[in-house]
Amino acid sequence: QVQLAESGGGLVQIGGSLRLACEASGRTFSKYGMGWFRQAPGKEREFVAAVSGSGNTTFYADSVKGRFTISRDNTKNMVYLQMNSLRPEDTAVFHCAATTVTSGASIYFTNSDKYVYWGQGTQVTVSS
Repeated sequence: QVQLAESGGGLVQIGGSLRLACEASGRTFSKYGMGWFRQAPGKEREFVAAVSGSGNTTFYADSVKGRFTISRDNTKNMVYLQMNSLRPEDTAVFHCAATTVTSGASIYFTNSDKYVYWGQGTQVTVSS
């Protein structure tokens, strides 16, 4: 069992930055690939970014490439999402999630069905 807790959300102006953090329980954190997903009101949940168990491989949705950076610290059981150049369309509840897939093709990391543990989410609001 893995428990995930997100933090770092908030209200930010267009063009601003936020850093989301996700703390995971358990002693086998490196055995999980980690991802960030988001869900805006009235929309389906969508993939944002993911990182392999080792941290060596990352994946991004086209909409956030070049603006967001995912990273992890396996010594602290933490995964981060640095978000820069934020836009109103980034407004959503952001969830971190864990998958038992630690490496492989992007399809295994971008598909929410592959994730078995989810956090409660943290709200990100981008406003002018």
